Amino acid sequence: MPQVFKIGSYWVYFWANENRPTEPVHVHIAEGQPTANATKVWITKTGKCLLCHNNSEIPQTTLRNIMRIIEARSEDVIAKWIAFFGDIQYFC
Repeated sequence: MPQVFKIGSYWVYFWANENRPTEPVHVHIAEGQPTANATKVWITKTGKCLLCHNNSEIPQTTLRNIMRIIEARSEDVIAKWIAFFGDIQYFC
């Protein structure tokens, strides 16, 4: 799985086997190794995060802090998405 970056023990990554057409831009978050059904966060056109689901059961305070970091680095996330998948769509 392409790692976007790490925050402590949490991986922020893309799932390489996305459907076609590609889903809107999002990242998965998991502690330790990436998993197929990890927490999923959508990235909006304005660079904000929307929680799709928290399947990794990340504690709320930790998840909020991770989402703030993702928002601060959203331009980097979007650039890496385009470089990896070749196109981009937004959830909203």
